Amino acid sequence: MTLALAYHRSGRGAPLVLVHGFPLDRTFWNPLLPFLRERFDCIVPDLRGFGESPAAEPGYGLEDMAADLSVLLTELGISAAFLAGHSMGGYIALAFARHFESQLLGLGLLGTQAAPDVPERRQIRYDTIAQVQRDGVKAVLGMAEKLTADPVRHAPTLHQIIQRQNPVGVMGALRAMAERSDSLPTLAALSVPVVIVHGMQDSLVPVERAREMKTALPAAHLLELPGVGHSPPCEAPEQTAQALLEGLL
Repeated sequence: MTLALAYHRSGRGAPLVLVHGFPLDRTFWNPLLPFLRERFDCIVPDLRGFGESPAAEPGYGLEDMAADLSVLLTELGISAAFLAGHSMGGYIALAFARHFESQLLGLGLLGTQAAPDVPERRQIRYDTIAQVQRDGVKAVLGMAEKLTADPVRHAPTLHQIIQRQNPVGVMGALRAMAERSDSLPTLAALSVPVVIVHGMQDSLVPVERAREMKTALPAAHLLELPGVGHSPPCEAPEQTAQALLEGLL
């Protein structure tokens, strides 16, 4: 069952859905929006269980989260849009490409990967679910420092975003990520424009995963950002926006 998502909309031009990562909400995109609004109609939702969107009990997959976005586009009267996803948002954008290709104009993959979790990583997510069930969202507050190569500058804002999230949404997203499938075949089959932006100091998803996606789809545009960690949209917003503008339009 799909859920109605809270969202913000601003700008003019081609429709672009910005899909936030874990465990964040749509305000994550605020640093990037000023650089996109002149050319894109930016649709910025809170994913199910995050921000102001309703939560569902864990047991859904990334495909269900992608279906929420498909319904949102239909409700807005938009037949097809560009999607840019950060981290978990990239996993969801790839699921969207797999199941709703007719609604996809192009793809931005920011600080993310197409490969599934290895067994060790999957178990860490399940262990984190148990911690969140016991301790609430404070179990994932340490993510703030891991999301950036410059925690002094960016971690306070990220910490504020994380601490206001719904534990039910956090647990649901962890399970959905743990059980996601390999999206490399989906990526390799795409005929729409694809832009990959990755921080070279990303400690959560190594830059090699971005290069792996570029190898799967040689036509994709890859931008590697030195000195940037897991969150190019807030660590290097102008460069990230320029890559999306040049690669998608």
